[in-house]
Amino acid sequence: MSLNKILDFIQEIGTIMYVGGILSHIAIGVTLGHSDAATAYNVYVYKEATAYSLILPGLALKFICDLIMYFRFEVKPNWLKAKILMMTFLATNAFVFLVPMMPELVQLAHDSLLAGEVSQAFLDKTHTEQMVGMSNIIPLALELLLGSFRPRLFSERKAKV
Repeated sequence: MSLNKILDFIQEIGTIMYVGGILSHIAIGVTLGHSDAATAYNVYVYKEATAYSLILPGLALKFICDLIMYFRFEVKPNWLKAKILMMTFLATNAFVFLVPMMPELVQLAHDSLLAGEVSQAFLDKTHTEQMVGMSNIIPLALELLLGSFRPRLFSERKAKV
């Protein structure tokens, strides 16, 4: 079995974890929302746990595989360069914005639970979380397309292989 096949398999597992975790965040938010303080608290405890157990490890698996592939190519294909760029954006968004936001959201939801109603501070922070999450849509779609189809891009299109 070749290293490329192993990397592709690990990429698939990483994608399932990463995208599956994101979709579970969306589904629980849409299904349960945060209509009351107790629900808000439980939803965000779940979101924090799945962020740390699915989303971040999945993202890490994908990024590590991309880096290994990148260093294996003597001539770096443009699809891989673009894919690395998309993964860098996604990782930056995750570690700079979303990871620090998760404990804050859980704490704000906990404070709301103690107050008996969902606070405006919590609602404002969830709005920010949604905006940051939505900014991942295009880079994630591009990253998945590039990794799946590996198209020749830019100057590579002119050269016949």
